[in-house]
Amino acid sequence: MSERSDVLTAKRAEPVTRTVRADARQGDEATGTGRGRGGRVSQGAVILVLGAIALIALFPYLFMFMTSLKTNQQFNESYWMPTWPLELGNYSTAWQQIQPYFITSILVALAAIVGTVALSSVAGFLFARYEFVGRRLLYAMIVMLMMVPPVASLIPMFVLMRDLGLLNTMTVLILPHIASSVVLATILMRTFVAQIPQELFDAARIDGASGPRMFRSLVLPLSMPVIGTVSLLTVIGVWNDFFWPLLVITENDLRTIPVGLAFFKGQNATDWGPLFAGYTLASLPLLLLFTFLSKYFLAGVQGGLPGTGK
Repeated sequence: MSERSDVLTAKRAEPVTRTVRADARQGDEATGTGRGRGGRVSQGAVILVLGAIALIALFPYLFMFMTSLKTNQQFNESYWMPTWPLELGNYSTAWQQIQPYFITSILVALAAIVGTVALSSVAGFLFARYEFVGRRLLYAMIVMLMMVPPVASLIPMFVLMRDLGLLNTMTVLILPHIASSVVLATILMRTFVAQIPQELFDAARIDGASGPRMFRSLVLPLSMPVIGTVSLLTVIGVWNDFFWPLLVITENDLRTIPVGLAFFKGQNATDWGPLFAGYTLASLPLLLLFTFLSKYFLAGVQGGLPGTGK
């Protein structure tokens, strides 16, 4: 009797199971998540739209790269399409002219990164893990600095640098970048350090670690994603800053990439190949940084570690 009842129960449940499977299949086809024709069409449309967006976004860069490999005659004869032979000599010509600007920008970016990371990491650690009088007020004042437009401090900063005798020096390029970058960097560092579990700090204190030891051995290794984010943002600020170096620098060897490219354009106003080759060389550092460090940049902005799902 037991076996017969099991068989009858299975036969009664079989139509219900078929109905559930049929409903699920129809739902998949309706939403495009199944393997049917609708799903393939939907996926193809998504790929087509995303490909079109990527092409539109990358087309100016591709046009710049193609033009950098042409002579003036090739540029006039074939404006939109690549030509043969490739004029690789344009890059050596451009590098000879933009090399001083390139080196200056790299030195300024490295110094600004070191100063910004050092100040913001210490400030973020103190604001996140220490209680002291006026902590909330000081942090609120730092946050309020985000609402001050950079142009508002341009003239006071210039007068200050002039009175200190720092015009036409490397210092006048480094200090303002540190001052402008450290505000956002402190907010990012403070937010990141506040998310580190308190148990880690308690265990370090039990083991006898002091504040500087916890900062050096615990906070800094865990904060590498946000340090990478701060570094990338600082490099972007240095690489794209045009007006401040134009205002405080008159010596050619101390000009940064944006200002140097403006003078470089004047020297190659009718020589399109070297001109676009110089623009391509100037864009390569940021392109390579974002290509290989984008996951750390996104992890630092989101406040988590790459690959941890946080």
